[in-house]
Amino acid sequence: MMGWLKQLRTAFGASFLWLVCLIYFTQGFRSFVWTAVSYQLKDNLKLSPSASQFITSIAFFPWSIKPLYGILSDCFPIRGRKRVPYLTLATLLSLLPWLILGLSAFLRNTRIELMILLTVQNLGSAMADVVIDAMIAEAVRFERASFAGDLQSISWLAMAFGGICGSLLGGYALVNLQIDRIFLLFSVLPALQLFSCGLVEEGSVQGKALPDGFVSNGSEMTIGSIEEEDKFSSEKSKSSSLRRKKSQKNSKRAPTPINKLQAPDKNGSSLSQWYQSLKMATYTLFRAFHQPAILRPMAWFFLAHVTVPNLSTVMFYYQTEFLKLDASFLGTARVLGWLGLMIGTLTYNRYLKKMRLRYILMFTQVGVALLTVLDMVLVSRANVLLGISDKVTVLFGSALSDGINQFKFMPFLILSGQLCPPGIEGTLFALFMSINNLGTTVGSFVGAGLASVLNISSGSFDNLFLGIGIQVLCTFIPVVFLFLIPKEATGLSA
Repeated sequence: MMGWLKQLRTAFGASFLWLVCLIYFTQGFRSFVWTAVSYQLKDNLKLSPSASQFITSIAFFPWSIKPLYGILSDCFPIRGRKRVPYLTLATLLSLLPWLILGLSAFLRNTRIELMILLTVQNLGSAMADVVIDAMIAEAVRFERASFAGDLQSISWLAMAFGGICGSLLGGYALVNLQIDRIFLLFSVLPALQLFSCGLVEEGSVQGKALPDGFVSNGSEMTIGSIEEEDKFSSEKSKSSSLRRKKSQKNSKRAPTPINKLQAPDKNGSSLSQWYQSLKMATYTLFRAFHQPAILRPMAWFFLAHVTVPNLSTVMFYYQTEFLKLDASFLGTARVLGWLGLMIGTLTYNRYLKKMRLRYILMFTQVGVALLTVLDMVLVSRANVLLGISDKVTVLFGSALSDGINQFKFMPFLILSGQLCPPGIEGTLFALFMSINNLGTTVGSFVGAGLASVLNISSGSFDNLFLGIGIQVLCTFIPVVFLFLIPKEATGLSA
């Protein structure tokens, strides 16, 4: 383990490796502070489950527009640098809301102001996530391509470790500390992240307006990559090589418009260059995403979220108010959830990679439905009649649900990586993740609406059993649309 870390430090530098691990650890450790936010909405603001879930869904919306942050940092360098300045800005946006909420009781206890500050905080976290992913991609591409998998592995390990620590300490902190102290304690991590941004050096782009992914050796590779993105055979490499040869010949005859964009003119037309760069990036992204081979699978993953109402906040209210489960126990349940997630990932990589994705996704939906039935057992109190305690039922459900849901998320990551055409991998992958996040947000809105229609509120859970029953039935809707997933796609090929 230590030898592996030394190799990564030699390849990428200690400061860069530290920054990557810190950002991903902070992303996982967010469970420490967001558990406190849930209790703030429930206990101090006295919000109903539907109102609380509505505010949380609004606050997490910035995660649904991640491609905008990627295009922004690609097309609009700040003082010649595309990454570190945006990472610094994102860290400030992550830090200031927690400091303000920790110091101001008025803003902390006012619904609209709290929602705005939480949204700003998520804006900073989402932007930092996009920028650090871009920095990882650039470091791998330009320095040590052989360490690509290792760098991703250490980032996921850091996030999982942060999630476990955040879940364990979050429950303990809620029992022993005031919520304002928890907000201030968490702000230490983004403050450390802000300091660490100054440790990483970044070279100037020297006036280059277009992002690197859209220009290569003075030739125009945008159209070539778009036209071939739904082909995954040897014809793809042959046709792309012919395009490159033709493009190189054309570049010898006359300078291309893209080359003109790369060098700033003497009249200071940087604004025009940035506009052309933004226009090119948006157009290329739209053309790529419009291809059926990309659009259809992403439509399924979006439908898999929006067609199933998310009642997680309602269940949180039920567990804390009706079952009287304390914060420390719920933190322990989340730790089991993180462990289940890691076991699910290992199981998928070991046994399911060669299985067709349609079968994996179908069995996953069935598994999710069965686990949702477990919530019905909990609400109906049937577990007590069977001699099974509430805590055992919650722990069992938490561990299994995160593990099974990972069987759906892993194919999403695989398809996203395989469907990205060359040249715009980073931005298009961010778009894929945004679709997944947007689907989750819309599903939360649907769940909040269902809870409101059924009059499920704090202290009134009479219709919760019916709500969960509707959720179980809706879980089978995405199975009907599995024809959108490529028929022969597996974890090894799409």
